Amino acid sequence: MDLIADTLLVAGALGAGLYCFVLARRLSRFNDLENGVGGAVAVLSAQVDDLTKTLTAARKTANASTESLNELTGRAEDVAKRLELLVASMHDLPDPEAGEKHPPPPSEPSPPEAMFLRHNANSRTNRQ
Repeated sequence: MDLIADTLLVAGALGAGLYCFVLARRLSRFNDLENGVGGAVAVLSAQVDDLTKTLTAARKTANASTESLNELTGRAEDVAKRLELLVASMHDLPDPEAGEKHPPPPSEPSPPEAMFLRHNANSRTNRQ
C-alpha cells in the first residue's frame, strides 16, 4: 500500500511539474515583446506617448492661433471704425458725377416774365 501511495505521489509530482513547464512556456509567449500581450502593451504605451506629444503641440498651435486671431480681430475693428468715419465723411462731399448743379448767383435781376401771352392773328393762321 505504501508503494502504491508513493507511486501516485510521484505521478502527481511529475504531472504538476509538467503542468508548470507548459504554463511557463505559455506565459513566456504571452509576455513576449514581439508577438504577445507584452508587445501590444509596449506598442500602446508608445502610441500614448506619441499622442501626448501631438496633443501638447496642438495645444501650443491653438494658443498661438488664438492670440493671432485676437490681434487680427482688434485690427479689423479699428479698420472698420476708420471705414465708418470715411463713409460718414463721404456724405458731406458733393456728388462728383453730377458736378455742380447749383446755378451761379445772378449778377443783375432779370425782368419778370409775363404771366399771360396774347395770341396775335398771325399765329392763328399758321395753325390752320
